Amino acid sequence: MIFDKNLQFSAAQALTATAASTNSVDLGANRPVGPGETLWLVIVSKVDPGGTTPTLQPSIEADDNSSFSSPRTIETGPVLAAADFPGGTIFSMPWPMNLNEQYAQVRYTLTGTSPTFTVDAFLTNQDPTTWVSLPDAI
Repeated sequence: MIFDKNLQFSAAQALTATAASTNSVDLGANRPVGPGETLWLVIVSKVDPGGTTPTLQPSIEADDNSSFSSPRTIETGPVLAAADFPGGTIFSMPWPMNLNEQYAQVRYTLTGTSPTFTVDAFLTNQDPTTWVSLPDAI
């Protein structure tokens, strides 16, 4: 799957409590992003989650400033239980077209006792449901 490094929210981000993504994305202006072609938020579980009954719920937040002083939740994804999100699993959700702010980030809400997740997250225009891993030809 191809993605732009500038559209990456998290790179092997270790999560032990509810937190925002390491990176935010500057969308360039306060305007709708995505009309015309579906964009996808993709979250990849890097390792098996730890803790007792851990869950992760992603949400997309937006703000008109990069400090996210008053973020607005645009879209909330489903609760992902550890059993449904083991290492190597890809979760995706369509990017909302009603995001009219300049900056976006992902908020990860964790529950359970001592939850631990390690994730990558990025924005792409490739439908993740049709993605297939192919062997390296090098």
